[in-house]
Amino acid sequence: MIQKRSSRRGFLHKAAMLPAAMAAVSRPGSGFQQELPQVRIGKHSISRLIMGTNPIYGLSHMSQLIDYEMKAFYTLEQIVATLLHAQELGINCVQNLQAREYQGFREKGGKMLLLSNGEGAPSSVAKTAQTGCIGIHHFGVRTDQIFKQGKLDSIQPYLKAVRDAGLLVGVGTHMPEVVDAVESKGWDIDYYMTSIYQFGRTRKEYEKNYPPGQITVEAAETEEFADVYLRSDPPRMFKFIQQTKKPCLAFKILAAGRRAQKPKQVEQAFKETFANIKPSDAVIVGMYPRYTDQVEDNADYVRQFGTKSV
Repeated sequence: MIQKRSSRRGFLHKAAMLPAAMAAVSRPGSGFQQELPQVRIGKHSISRLIMGTNPIYGLSHMSQLIDYEMKAFYTLEQIVATLLHAQELGINCVQNLQAREYQGFREKGGKMLLLSNGEGAPSSVAKTAQTGCIGIHHFGVRTDQIFKQGKLDSIQPYLKAVRDAGLLVGVGTHMPEVVDAVESKGWDIDYYMTSIYQFGRTRKEYEKNYPPGQITVEAAETEEFADVYLRSDPPRMFKFIQQTKKPCLAFKILAAGRRAQKPKQVEQAFKETFANIKPSDAVIVGMYPRYTDQVEDNADYVRQFGTKSV
């Protein structure tokens, strides 16, 4: 049974506590003061829990109101405080933190590694690399769109540009079929960023696969994608994660917050994920520690269920 560290319980429990919290996590000498199991990607050793940034940038996948609340909470000062706290708990990598925030974090003693999303022309790789990231994965939403168009090979020049820049090369996706396709092509990549639940189905796709009346998808008229997550999704992605020898960074393990309504749900999601990914894989989880210390809780779950290191 993992014991909670009461001295840190309630970190940033309320926004009013921010100044004290900043002082606590920014003291001289702070760093990776605790251990987390790690995996190897290229020459880098990365914690099996990676900090996601959707909440930092106000992308809740729940509602516009929650988006606003996340954006209001995550000032630059708050972002740095949360990342420093995560660092002390052993998290040594963050996904897709933008240049301004990453610089602010480093200026306060931040040491986390950075993995970035990327897409577009190969010439854009240089700008992304300027953030100081160690790797770039082709942005999952765009990867899936291109795959559906039958043009997956068109992202190869971008991936080659990442390799030529001396960075880790990754492919992000929400679709198991993309992993299967890239594997069959034998592409030169270092890792996959794999969504456990499939985001990116359109309303037309739902209507095609489900008879009228069986499922109702409500979305704004301007939305291309519907935020609906199916319980049948995880086993499909887990199958392809297990089949590839490449490290996989599993994300959306909480179904974009839909499996985070109660602590037991979160615990079960972590347990289930680590039971179904390889010892060489890690998870990416976005965190919103406004009312409870989600950072510490998630680190505890990884220590409990993700202790196999490679």
